[in-house]
Amino acid sequence: MATNEPEHEPRDVEEAGANEDEDTGAQVAPIVRLEEVAVTTGEEDEDAVLDLKSKLYRFDKEANQWKERGAGTVKLLKHKSTGKIRLVMRQSKTLKICANHFVTQGMSVQEHVGNEKSCVWHARDFADGELKDELFCIRFASIENCKAFMQKFNEVAESEVEKEESKDASDTAGLLEKLTVEETKTEEKPVEKEKTEVEAEEKKKSEPEKADEEKKTEEAVPST
Repeated sequence: MATNEPEHEPRDVEEAGANEDEDTGAQVAPIVRLEEVAVTTGEEDEDAVLDLKSKLYRFDKEANQWKERGAGTVKLLKHKSTGKIRLVMRQSKTLKICANHFVTQGMSVQEHVGNEKSCVWHARDFADGELKDELFCIRFASIENCKAFMQKFNEVAESEVEKEESKDASDTAGLLEKLTVEETKTEEKPVEKEKTEVEAEEKKKSEPEKADEEKKTEEAVPST
């Protein structure tokens, strides 16, 4: 029976497979040895209380329009020691910082008019290495994420107000306590002064008496 397939093909395939599986035993050393380098982000002492993917915009006053800052992950980070919370957002690919500012008392985030997936807020931002007054707009993939961001942001801002009020109350209490102590010292001071004056008066009176006694003693001594 005639066939169009070449008779030597199976042998060629076997030889090709044998060549591919052949191990020469040669070892190739790397040209450059790379050492592992520890990379710090500045977030090592902070815990994330919120972490959401989003796209950030800033309002350009000169151009009078919104300009994109980048797409990535927005975080609310709480410092382990101070308890302060800051907002940080980095671009997803380059990790470049898009926003970096503390959430402080008086700040609030509001829904962007006409878009339930977006919200806006004002902040003193440090993303460019210097403090700038910025108007930000952030857009999320869902309404739920937008609401979660707004709720957490406003909760943090309100808690900062409570902390400040508590600090003011503590400072006021400390000041009142200090004033009370000073008033007590002031009341005790005249008593000490009066006591000192009495002692001085007695001492003043005793000096002439002592002089009289010495004079009488001298007169009583017989002359030789």
